[in-house]
Amino acid sequence: MPNDLPLSIVMNAGSGRGDSDAAREVIRGTLEAARRPHQFFLIDDDNPIDDVIARATAHAKQQGGALVASGGDGTINGVAGSAWREQLPMGVLPQGTFNFFGRTHNIPADPREATEGLLRGTPRNVQVGMVNDRLFLVNGSLGLYPQVLEDREAWKQRFGRHRLVALWSGLATMMRGYRSLRIEVSDGSRTRHVRTPTLFVGNNALQLEKIGLPEAADVFRNDGTLAGLVLKPIGKLTMLGLILRGALGKLGDAENAVSFPFREITVTPKHRREPFKVAVDGEIIQLDPPIVFRSAPRPLVLITEGSRQPGEDPG
Repeated sequence: MPNDLPLSIVMNAGSGRGDSDAAREVIRGTLEAARRPHQFFLIDDDNPIDDVIARATAHAKQQGGALVASGGDGTINGVAGSAWREQLPMGVLPQGTFNFFGRTHNIPADPREATEGLLRGTPRNVQVGMVNDRLFLVNGSLGLYPQVLEDREAWKQRFGRHRLVALWSGLATMMRGYRSLRIEVSDGSRTRHVRTPTLFVGNNALQLEKIGLPEAADVFRNDGTLAGLVLKPIGKLTMLGLILRGALGKLGDAENAVSFPFREITVTPKHRREPFKVAVDGEIIQLDPPIVFRSAPRPLVLITEGSRQPGEDPG
């Protein structure tokens, strides 16, 4: 596959912030200096994300090019799903808060450095996860974590999109209280009856490493292994202790946290049939049960200079 593919760039410009405009000019200038064919497809109030991604995807297919996401988790996830379905190579120019996907694949947050890396990059196969028919790059979850994300978004609207805001909003959600899920979890050979505040599934070795789960090494192999995490029913103070352990990278040592590697699990609720709120790469969606988490049957083709090694964090 040539490394001079035309680029169809999906970019979230709806916020109207100056930093988004500045990033677009930096990306444009870098690509023009390299004489790389490209076209921007901007998400804004008049052009919703699904429509923009569809137009960019059609353009990339017509040009025989690559689909590129420039934005946060939601933009990257949406573009990745379309690139994966249409078997197009994908590039990423990250602008999110935590940027786990970009950091895992040595993609800088700085727009000029990220664009220069994209120009130098080569296509590589990257494992992705699926929940029912929805693709995820970093994680998917049920229960408490989707509620944390909903509350975090409200906090960010008031106080800004910063990591400290995300942390404090999460603590506030924990202290307000939560209900446990009653679910059956099956891997095809064994079914477990589980009562838990949350079920978390990770596909990002860097994030798993950060919170101290040993399954980070399994996911890092890029062979289709995902990591699951369930918490035992606990009180608020114990939950705060688990959050602290996660922040210190020691969650895997906690007796109230159970983690495990897997390739596919089916989650069936007990005593309910209404749709579940599911968090997928930071976005909340509704899915009808049963909920199936699995590794996608084929990889995503990502244009990158290379992935990080265990223990290395590009920042």
